[in-house]
Amino acid sequence: MHDLSRRRRMLVLAICCMSLLLVSLDNTVLNVALPAMRRDLNASVAGMQWTIDAYTLVLASLLILAGSTADRIGRRKVFSVGLVLFTAGSLLCSLAPSLGWLVTFRMIQAVGGSMLNPVAMSLITNTFTDPRERARAIGVWGAVVGVSMAAGPLIGGLLVDSVGWRSIFWVNLPVGLAALVLTLRYVPESRADRPRRPDPVGQLLVMAVLGSVTYGIIEAPAAGWHSPLILGCAAVAVASLAGLLVYEPRRAQPLIDPRFFRSAPFSGATVIAVGAFAALSGFLFLNTLYLQDVRGLDALDAGLYMLPMAALTGLCAPLSGRLVGSRGPRLPLVVAGVALGASGLLFAAFSAEASTPLMFAGYVLFGLGFGMVNAPITNTAVSGMPRAQAGVAAAIASTSRQTGGMLGVAVIGAVLAAGTAGGGDFVAATRPAWWIITGCGLLVLVVGFATSGRWAHGTALRTAAALEPEPVLSPASAGAPPRV
Repeated sequence: MHDLSRRRRMLVLAICCMSLLLVSLDNTVLNVALPAMRRDLNASVAGMQWTIDAYTLVLASLLILAGSTADRIGRRKVFSVGLVLFTAGSLLCSLAPSLGWLVTFRMIQAVGGSMLNPVAMSLITNTFTDPRERARAIGVWGAVVGVSMAAGPLIGGLLVDSVGWRSIFWVNLPVGLAALVLTLRYVPESRADRPRRPDPVGQLLVMAVLGSVTYGIIEAPAAGWHSPLILGCAAVAVASLAGLLVYEPRRAQPLIDPRFFRSAPFSGATVIAVGAFAALSGFLFLNTLYLQDVRGLDALDAGLYMLPMAALTGLCAPLSGRLVGSRGPRLPLVVAGVALGASGLLFAAFSAEASTPLMFAGYVLFGLGFGMVNAPITNTAVSGMPRAQAGVAAAIASTSRQTGGMLGVAVIGAVLAAGTAGGGDFVAATRPAWWIITGCGLLVLVVGFATSGRWAHGTALRTAAALEPEPVLSPASAGAPPRV
């Protein structure tokens, strides 16, 4: 794939970004439509919550399987199937006659979505083989991630207010069909030189870990943290994680190769992804509720208020990609951690929501931080790894993002629910949640700095050599910038 012309490589990047736009927008647009969906389908709040969580759970559970399957049987093939499933699931969601069917169709969407993001990143990795060119391409990818997730409330508000909640799924149809046609026409097929065997036991253990944790966090506020149900979920999660740690190292070709995590930059990227996306999901969750429930704005106006965040994310993501390509990941990660932490601190310690200018300053800082964090996460996850395992490495990074998003809403939602129980003040109840977001920013800063120096670069080199002694993706951007 490295023999493709620059124009063809740019086209592959555009097609991959189209698929990312589908999945990322679908995650955030739905939140704005929940009140309208609830009225139309006569659903409970818990039922509406599952329209989001069923999707996230299936997506996170299958991302690694999709990445390894694409490396084995063909990336374009799996990518095309994912586009078909996601587009078909979107059409079914728009026609759903009841909540139960909507949740079912959302799960079909998620199966397709799991085949898009990690496979698209693997396509990009194998198309852009020059480290600096690849870093810039990932910067563009990061811009799409940030803009689609941050602008979701604006687009969702516009569609819900003007057409209705079902229209949020119609948007996926033309984009999905166009991406499918372009994929079949322009994206060359590629696969790993030495295909990896399936790992059904590892896949089931991953699903058990994520499923039990998700279900336990969601149901704990209603069932009680010490109830048999929640304790059972905790036991399943611990047992499944232990099973993964014991079983996977014994396989010649595991679903998740534990040796990946010997690379400090790779492990750091995984932790940073969880922290950054937990901060994002919590930030969107708190602000959407505040703007609509406290300030009384409609869905569209609430989305317009958050435009500064979307704009800064879109502007900073390509810049971050160029910085990673020229200087390495440390500077973007430090800037991201400081900006995310400062944004959370404005709300936690200085009541930024009480002053519109200060609130917008918090939005700008968060957009800056989130725009800077995506490129180093993705680039570090795939750089330095054998190209044959690029799909799995990218899938682990994508799974970390989804896990962070899931935990952000679950944990911050639980904190907020506890603070508002019995009629507590909403703004006062958000204080602990904003401190959690501030802590996520600090996590990005500390882990990013610690895993981007010369020592970390050495662990990446040793890991790459252990994984495959043949030529690997240049680790120059995996943790050792040209100038540290």
